[in-house]
Amino acid sequence: MEYDVAVIGTGPAGLQAAIHAARKKVSVVVLGKVVNSAMTGTHVENYFGIPGAKDGDSILADGIAQAKAFGCTFVEYNVISAEDVGGSFVITAEDDSTYEVKSVVIATGVSRKALGVPGEKELFGKGVSYCAICDCNFYRGRVVAIVGDETEAAVSAAMMTRYASKTYWVSADVKASSVAKEKAIAAGAILLETSIESIRGENRVSSMVLADGSEVDVDGVFIELGAKSSADLAMDLGVMPEMDDSIKVDRQCGTEVPGVYACGDVTGKPWQVAKAVGEGCIAGLSAADHAKGRMS
Repeated sequence: MEYDVAVIGTGPAGLQAAIHAARKKVSVVVLGKVVNSAMTGTHVENYFGIPGAKDGDSILADGIAQAKAFGCTFVEYNVISAEDVGGSFVITAEDDSTYEVKSVVIATGVSRKALGVPGEKELFGKGVSYCAICDCNFYRGRVVAIVGDETEAAVSAAMMTRYASKTYWVSADVKASSVAKEKAIAAGAILLETSIESIRGENRVSSMVLADGSEVDVDGVFIELGAKSSADLAMDLGVMPEMDDSIKVDRQCGTEVPGVYACGDVTGKPWQVAKAVGEGCIAGLSAADHAKGRMS
């Protein structure tokens, strides 16, 4: 399917970007699960025009309704890949649907979810990683485990089979799309339907302990919980993230790649709704202008 602008993320930055892009009379597709927004289940305070505290879920619902009223299409699936195909971009969602667009707005937030198991913190950077696509080259011919229930874990497991000698996918409750799950298993990933209790090793990861007490030798553990991160998506599109995984943008919220914009928490602190909405406005307008330029 073809659209002018793709907005990845359904938080305040993404929704504001979608609204302002659509108001410039371009076609807009918004991708992502609203439950992934940091505003879900929270209350918003100290925001202009809202006295006291207001339920974050109701603000998001209102934002989605506004975006739909301006003609935005919503795809309630996470994005698993994005690609620059020479001036336009192809976005693939977890249901295997694809969207060709003229410009992209990255507004996914910055969460990196931890497992919270012994050894995870101590061995971070020593075999524990939160980004398979970032570190896959370091594990050629080695044994690795991908941990996570969602589609992103399945996609990472399939990818790691091209590098590692053996790839385990550890998931106690598989929630990945059936397409992604089948691809991971077909690629050779070994699905272990259990959970990790701890990660072991001295100077580097050497094994993982599963819920039944069994110990499996591994050289690396990749923790992939939730949706594809902003840093991963940026690299897919040819944008190099900063050392803290934030995305550097100019005053138009543009990145180093023409047609790729970013807004909200992904561009750095402060992580506030006011900043997210302001940058969303700018990114949406800029993305629409870029798309219109591509149409002329």
